[in-house]
Parts: sequence; structure tokens; C-alpha cells
Amino acid sequence: METNNTITPEIQALANRLKRGTSGIAPANGIEEKLLKFQRTGKPLNIKLGLDPTAPDIHLGFAVVLRKLRQFQDCGHQVIIIIGDYTALIGDPSGRSATRPMLTAEEINQNAKTYVDQLSVILDRDKTQVRFNGEWLGELDFAATVRLASRMTVAQVLQREDFANRYANHQPIGLHELLYPLAQAYDSVAIEADVEMGGQDQTFNILAGRELQKEMGKDQQVGLFMPILVGLDGVKKMSKSIGNYVGIRESPDSMFGKLMSISDTMMRDYFILCTDVPEEEVAALIQQAESGEVNPKDVKRRLAREIIAIYHNAEAGERADREWHRIHAAGEVPADMPEYALKDGDSTEGEIWVCRLLVVTGMAKGTGEARRLVTQGGVSFNGEKVADPQAQYALEALENAVLKVGAKRYTRLRV
Repeated sequence: METNNTITPEIQALANRLKRGTSGIAPANGIEEKLLKFQRTGKPLNIKLGLDPTAPDIHLGFAVVLRKLRQFQDCGHQVIIIIGDYTALIGDPSGRSATRPMLTAEEINQNAKTYVDQLSVILDRDKTQVRFNGEWLGELDFAATVRLASRMTVAQVLQREDFANRYANHQPIGLHELLYPLAQAYDSVAIEADVEMGGQDQTFNILAGRELQKEMGKDQQVGLFMPILVGLDGVKKMSKSIGNYVGIRESPDSMFGKLMSISDTMMRDYFILCTDVPEEEVAALIQQAESGEVNPKDVKRRLAREIIAIYHNAEAGERADREWHRIHAAGEVPADMPEYALKDGDSTEGEIWVCRLLVVTGMAKGTGEARRLVTQGGVSFNGEKVADPQAQYALEALENAVLKVGAKRYTRLRV
């Protein structure tokens, strides 16, 4: 094995691949230096990701960081997931104006149990360690905590944006909150992290880890920051609570439909952060879409197929594409849709009111909503728009009929 300190073209090419899609690296040449260290020692790098053990839910936004971790694993390195069971007892504001509620030990353990299975959808389980930071933080007595606290100043902690804003606005900051970045930094010391991954909202905490490692005579980690993936609404961070997300365990058809709804301007970020399509090819595709050389919709279909191939397989992506095109381009109905069998009591004297039909099939929550849907032109019956909210349908006309609400909701009726 070579022992020189030269960053070879091979190392640079690998570093460039690992830096793809990142929003920042501290220091700028840190990845190259760590790969050089690996070349010299042969010892796999420790790649750290800290997670607060709130209930996990992996969608494409969360997968951005996990996919980057997998790239490091594929290069022979070790990923260490730190479940912050101990720091969760402190509560991290994470840019919020008030403290995050503290979790109980029972809540922490319950949430943490679900992580391994979910992470293994993307990560190589054999190259993934899952550690709880209570393992080392719980061993610190008060005297040791005070000694550790002497390594960081209040002025340093108040450089963190959320603390600085709250202090300037005379909002309370708990003394225990000031210990959070110190505790997270100590995680990096305890596991001898070489690289710490995180979102831009974790910049201060990750850099604090570098400083504490230096103070304690350790090799400093590299901070590798990933951008936040904007959700389907094109405005806010992808989040299940907002509803603007694509879950990695959703069906191919569901994923395809959601991805086709993103704006054209979002395609490049989704290609770079969510797929492995080479950057040069992505640039060419976006240029062709912007110039009108190809239809942007076709580029978006390629994007959806690429993403589905990662979490299902290429064939599933092709099938979802064909189904989407059959429904939306050819104007056909889905091959597979929910069915509703009409029950006694749904109809009156052999007929059913359209608003009643929408309610019993679950397409509307109540007759008020059903009226609005019809009035706004959002309801179709067997391909024809329903214009009259008082419309009645004979039962014999309902067998195998298709009721449609909006662009995507279908129900096949049975009598």
C-alpha cells in the first residue's frame, strides 16, 4: 500500500463522487485528506450520523443523507449511527424558537427500535454500527461533565444561530440547552469520528465536534453537509407531517404519480440528490428540457423511473411509467383501483343521489364537501363530468361504473 501524501487522480475522482450533491464541506479539502489517511493506514474511516430518536419515517428527503452514507460504505468505510437517547433527554432546539419537548426513556427506546430495519433499506447492515450515546455520556459524573464543559466557552455556544436569536430577543435559554452541542461534540470524540454527516441545520454542532476533538488531542473530523430536499409543494422541506413527501416504501405507482407532480425547476436537485445519474447527463437532460428540445415531462418520467428503480427495481419503474402514461396521456382509467359494493340503504327507490354516492364510497367526508366537489367540476362518472349536484343515478347504471374525484382518485362501483 502506498504511504506517500500525494492526492492521486484516483483519490480525487473518488472524493468528487463523495462530494456530489453536498452543500458544504469543512475543511474544503477534508474528504481528500481523509481518503489519503485511509490509503496510508488501511483503516476504514468512521462516518458518523447523529439521530434524535423521534419516530423515524424514511422518505426521499431523509434518504439523501442515507444514500451518501451508503456511498462511503461502498468505498469500504464504517458508518456509525448515533441514536441520541441521552441528548434527547436534554432536548435540542435545532433552530426552533423554543425548546423541544423532552422524550421519556420509554419513548426513546420504542422509537429507536424501529431504526435498524428502516435504515437497512438503504445502508449495508454489515458496515453499520448503531450506538446509543448514553453509553458514554451516561458514564460521566458531575465532575467529569464540568471538566468537559471547560473545553467550550459560552461565547462559542452563543454563536449558534438559534441561541443567538433567542438571547437577542430576551427569550429564555435553559442552562441544560447549552450542554447539548457539547454533548453531541463529545459523541465525535467517543467514537473517533472521521467524517460527520448532517443537514445544514446541524452546522454548528458538527463544527463544535471538530473543535472538541482538537481540544482533546484527537484527529479532527470533517463536516460534510447535505442540502435539504424541498418537498412536492416546492416550498417547504420534505416532511410527512406536511404531506409533501415521497415515501421510499410507497408503491411504484404512488411514487411515480407524486414525482410527476414536482415543478420543472426542481428536477435537477431531485436528479442530483435522489439518483445516481451522472452529473454530466443530468446537465444535458435539463438543458434539453429548458431549450424545448425535449418535453420536460419526458425528463421527469426518466427521473421517476430512476428513483423507483432504486427502491423497487427497474421493471417496476417501467411498469409505473406505462400505467401513468396510459391513465394521463391516453385518458384511460387505472387497471387497479378500489372497489365499492353498494349496500342496502345506500339508495332510495332504486336510485342514488350523486352526493350520497360520493359519501358512501368515501370520496367525500360529507354531503357539503360532495356538493362543492361537483360544483367545482371535480367529479366524473364514467368519464363524463358531473355538472348537477342534484343528479340521481339508477342502480342498474352503476354496475362496473367508474367514479372519479380530482385527478387521481378512482372507485369502481359494484351493485
